[in-house]
Amino acid sequence: MDHGLTLISTLATAFGAALILGFIAARLRLPALVGYLLAGVLIGPFTPGFVADTGLAAELAEIGVMLLMFGVGLHFSLQDLLDVRKVALPGAVLQIAAATGLGALVAHYQFGWTWPEAIVFGLALSVASTVVLLRALEARGVLDSMNGRIAVGWLVVEDLAMVLVLVLLPPIAGALGGTAAEGDGNIWLALGTTLLKVGAFLVVMLVFGRKFLPRVLWWVAQTGSRELFTLAVVACAVGIAFGAAELFGVSFALGAFFAGMVLRESEFSHRAAEESLPLRDAFAVLFFVSVGMLFDPMVVVQEPLRVVEVVAIIVIGKTIVAAALVLLLRYPLNTALTVSASLAQIGEFSFILAGLGVSLGLLPTEGNSLILAGAIISIALNPLLFAAVEPLQRWIRERSALARSLEQPADPMAALPTSTDAKYLSGHAVLVGYGRVGKRIVQQLTANDIPVVVAEQNRERVEQLREQGYAAVSGDAAEATTLVQAHITGARWLIVATPDTFSVRQMAEVARTLNPNIDIIVRSHNEEEAGLLARDQAGTVFLGEVELADGMSDYVIERAKGQGST
Repeated sequence: MDHGLTLISTLATAFGAALILGFIAARLRLPALVGYLLAGVLIGPFTPGFVADTGLAAELAEIGVMLLMFGVGLHFSLQDLLDVRKVALPGAVLQIAAATGLGALVAHYQFGWTWPEAIVFGLALSVASTVVLLRALEARGVLDSMNGRIAVGWLVVEDLAMVLVLVLLPPIAGALGGTAAEGDGNIWLALGTTLLKVGAFLVVMLVFGRKFLPRVLWWVAQTGSRELFTLAVVACAVGIAFGAAELFGVSFALGAFFAGMVLRESEFSHRAAEESLPLRDAFAVLFFVSVGMLFDPMVVVQEPLRVVEVVAIIVIGKTIVAAALVLLLRYPLNTALTVSASLAQIGEFSFILAGLGVSLGLLPTEGNSLILAGAIISIALNPLLFAAVEPLQRWIRERSALARSLEQPADPMAALPTSTDAKYLSGHAVLVGYGRVGKRIVQQLTANDIPVVVAEQNRERVEQLREQGYAAVSGDAAEATTLVQAHITGARWLIVATPDTFSVRQMAEVARTLNPNIDIIVRSHNEEEAGLLARDQAGTVFLGEVELADGMSDYVIERAKGQGST
């Protein structure tokens, strides 16, 4: 075949096979990504027939990672990341340590590998896939929720940790019994250089990028050209990701994430997210296809027991560790299960680390095959884990007094202080979610002398609110306990400003059970979602963001004035 057609043939076969097998998987009530993975196996080098260009497919998949992380960054701010640092930072570090230790123990004692080989193997099993995590959160509509923010913050910490591992591994390879193929062996110099580069990148993006990039979008938008605007969005995402990797040694994913985060300052951030969505979806499919192309199915036949052990570490071991850490950090069971399900898979960083380990003589070739097998199977199982979150949550609560006690610890943030003013106990508004929309609503209602009690899952944010003189409780408002602590029985309004639409109906049902006369106001992102909420009589529905906050506030203010005059 003409080498000039390699790109076209790879794209055509990858998209075609993914479409056919994805459709078959969907008709069999399996996740579509299972079909995408099988498509990769079908056109990969380990099965007969046409073989696509593996290297080219991997590069195309990187574009998908960049665009996905860029899209996530458009919905996050630096404050969002700082808000979850007390759970994401210790949680990610401890989970990496626990998963690495578990993988290393199995590799050393079960597989008979050396400790350096076992540790590299364990590290590869400890880090989750960016693409899988984001697709799972987006599919459930919880990417912008508190659970989603914790998972993404956790992911960012994991990615930063893996950047350090990838930089530090070559200098210490010789001391570990491998081949010191890169670096001069000075681990402290490598560590210092890496930290300086990452710090420089953050300064450039957060100081200069926040001023320049939103202005670029504004300039392009003024031309009125949709094509130029889409081009500007893609150029920012891919260009900054590439520059971050080349100049600062930061991963493509993190570079694109921070590019999106600084562009969030622009008034065109939502349009940028919408314009890049089709490309993000298409290239995300290529990611799953490229993973399938790397997989040799014979490893399952030759080493079935080892494959089972690897999958158990990823899907069961990591899940239990992550869930336990989140619960110990005083977050609800729903948050623990959602975050742990998000992390119960491995992906792109695992492949990079495994490839580097093999090249440095710090990982057997068999280890690379086992890691790929674990990735394929854990990615395929991940949607099933998410589907099991709600049933498992109910089952645990019904049967485990320990789980209930862990979920409701003696937390001073979970209830209003006894000194709380009486105006917050009756005739007030209960606001669920203190993000950009929630903050604006609180400011406007407070300015109109309408008392508000905020129910928020982020304990740190609740602490800040109380320091500022606001009434707030920590907890999941989909649970009756949290709403009771917010004195929902005496409230006149329940305002749901959180984007977690899966919990809205449950919140409305619980609130109406406790207070049949309560007036419920909810937010929505699109017409379809708004129609579903209206059909289920979840409450009065508002669309938008800034306009949404103003509309929700005005609705409450008008009724407060009307009732006050009667």
